[in-house]
Amino acid sequence: MTRTNADLGRLLLRLGLGGLILFHGYAKLKGGIDPITQLVTAMGLPAFVAYGVYVGEVVAALLVIVGWFSRIGASLIAINMVCAISLAHRPDLFKLAASGGYALELQALYLIVAIALAIMGPGRYSIDER
Repeated sequence: MTRTNADLGRLLLRLGLGGLILFHGYAKLKGGIDPITQLVTAMGLPAFVAYGVYVGEVVAALLVIVGWFSRIGASLIAINMVCAISLAHRPDLFKLAASGGYALELQALYLIVAIALAIMGPGRYSIDER
């Protein structure tokens, strides 16, 4: 019973993280990545680095959702979140929001869940475990 509960918990974490990150990836597929390209080049990096967002927010999200190479997918999402925080959210790194919460709580939560899934693995309800 304990393993079943843990596996269901992992499934919920995978579906939640992967699904929510995938929305961000879909927005970039639909609207393009010009703002990200500008952020990347402003930091002195080559423009092609911006295309990594598709790996981190589309490919990795799908891997996590279905549980196929999900540790790699979760690790890619974590890397994507570190890049997003470094590039787009750095000014808010040590700030509180107007409501009193951490200004980057969403980004922090995505990062922490991705790291946890990379450590724990996908659980029994995944392609990896079949």
